[in-house]
Amino acid sequence: IAAFAKKNSLKMRGHTLCWHNQTPGWLFEDSAGNRVSKALLLKRLKEHITTVVKRYKGTIYAWDVVNEAVSDKKEEWLRNSLWLQVCGEEYIARAFQYAHEADPDALLFYNDYNEISPVKREKIYRLVKKLKDAGVPINGIGLQAHWAVNEPGREQLDSTIKRFTELGLKIQITELDISVYPKEHDARAPKPEDTITTFTTAKEQQQLQVYKMCFEVFRKYRQHISAVTFWNISDKNSWLDNFPVKGRKDYPLLFDKNLQPKKVFWAVVKF
Repeated sequence: IAAFAKKNSLKMRGHTLCWHNQTPGWLFEDSAGNRVSKALLLKRLKEHITTVVKRYKGTIYAWDVVNEAVSDKKEEWLRNSLWLQVCGEEYIARAFQYAHEADPDALLFYNDYNEISPVKREKIYRLVKKLKDAGVPINGIGLQAHWAVNEPGREQLDSTIKRFTELGLKIQITELDISVYPKEHDARAPKPEDTITTFTTAKEQQQLQVYKMCFEVFRKYRQHISAVTFWNISDKNSWLDNFPVKGRKDYPLLFDKNLQPKKVFWAVVKF
């Protein structure tokens, strides 16, 4: 993929260098199987980031360096991950420093979801502002934008982006898709009505209106938003086919299962 992008002069983002999820358990253990020390874990983090970023130096122009470090729990600021338990919040700044050392020209982003929630938005703002004020080499905020036909509202989205512009950093929409089902934040067992998964005209119109609204707001802040990345190409495959309901077909993207442009595609590109 990287070679294809470079050959065809396509910009390529990297995702992600440090995450609590899908990280092997052995990374947090020493040779005896005990909890790893802070020094060893930071050493491993540096080796990983340095190896990956240097490999794609000059090809990947931007990285999601740290992903989803902010907690969804109201009473918590940062997610109580093994990264936090072992290293404290220092691991976040270190990750950005290691990435910058490996490729000083790459743009470095903090990336997160549920960013339109006022509570979480302020926690993300607090983290990024603290990093920036401390001189950490961070260039921007990535808004994942896993949204749905019932959220975000225009005012909610506008106020979110406006708030983040106050940091004076770049903003990128990093994982955009819009589910045709009402937003649910947690995985659940299927219900009888979940067997009805046709992409109806009603669903199409709902999705169309949300996509149109989102891009109207994006264009309003075009001086701050430097990229929009979709979380796959077509409805043939999407992570939403298995979340929040495993096996429930979703239709969140711009192209249909046959790779043909949907109405939402034209709404995005024609304005």
